[in-house]
Amino acid sequence: MRSLEICIESTPKRAFAVALGWPGWARSGKTEEAAIAALVDYTDRYAVVVSEAGLDPAALAAAVHVVERVPGDMTTEFGAPGAIAAHDRLALTAAAAAREAALVAGAWRVLANTAATSPEALRKGPRGGGRDRGPMVDHVVNAEAAYARKLGVRAPKPLPDGADPVELVRVGLLDLLARPSDGTPAREGGWPPRYAARRIAWHVLDHAWEMADRGIA
Repeated sequence: MRSLEICIESTPKRAFAVALGWPGWARSGKTEEAAIAALVDYTDRYAVVVSEAGLDPAALAAAVHVVERVPGDMTTEFGAPGAIAAHDRLALTAAAAAREAALVAGAWRVLANTAATSPEALRKGPRGGGRDRGPMVDHVVNAEAAYARKLGVRAPKPLPDGADPVELVRVGLLDLLARPSDGTPAREGGWPPRYAARRIAWHVLDHAWEMADRGIA
């Protein structure tokens, strides 16, 4: 069986298992073993993203192999995969970059499809909180605007008549992510393209899957 190469990002309180080469497929747990188990449990869910990207989900059938471990930080403990791995700094050919961008776009379509079939009022989380559908989508969009600024992507000003600023930012992000790269950030202090793709897609999918789970009566 093929090998599913993953990176483990961990602190004493939380670990993330990140599927390298599959932007957005990352799950957390209190331990490395729990994070890996959660990642595997989400294979079928991530397969939907792969299909939306026009790729073959059969490629996900692989044995997990940890190829890298990186220390986490406060971002990790807060609940986001925040460490940049050595893999994130690898070069991207035109074909590899286009694939990364397609998977990010697939994540956006999964969120849109989930939002279209979810009630506005979602069940409360285990601690009695959590955003409803509209505020959750807005949160994802606002985060992407912040990510875009970090990557040097901005919507034109003034906006063209009738233009959707969200769509313009996403088009700009995809254009950046689809470019071949030597692995360095597009701007000083920014994110390497591979990390940008997986962080953006992870945030989208984390909320899409939360919305799906909390939308079930």
